[in-house]
Amino acid sequence: MATSSTPPPLPLMRIMSGNAFLLSILYLLVGIGVEAARRLRPSSFVMRLSLSLDSLPARALELVGLMEPLREAYFAGRITEAVLRLVFSTTTIGIIFLLAVGVGLLMGSLRGFLLRQAARRSSSR
Repeated sequence: MATSSTPPPLPLMRIMSGNAFLLSILYLLVGIGVEAARRLRPSSFVMRLSLSLDSLPARALELVGLMEPLREAYFAGRITEAVLRLVFSTTTIGIIFLLAVGVGLLMGSLRGFLLRQAARRSSSR
């Protein structure tokens, strides 16, 4: 009975989605903590931290052309701060998932390439 020397394939999508889920939960918990601190004990540090957390989704929304309409709706009173926070959180979670998929695909491709190289070297001996 011949045994295969290649390792079994990794459940890449399961690993990527698990990592993205954990990072999303961590982001949301930090965001909730910062928002609570901003409302209960505002300080310059907490305000800077809040702006830092908001900069990633704001820039992503700016890139796709949605930040200006969102800004106008907020200042006109058509949406509340809670809705704005929800949009920012959803945007950040989307970014985290896209990054996890991108990094996972890159690492999976690299792993496949290295396995093919190793198989070629062992078959040429």
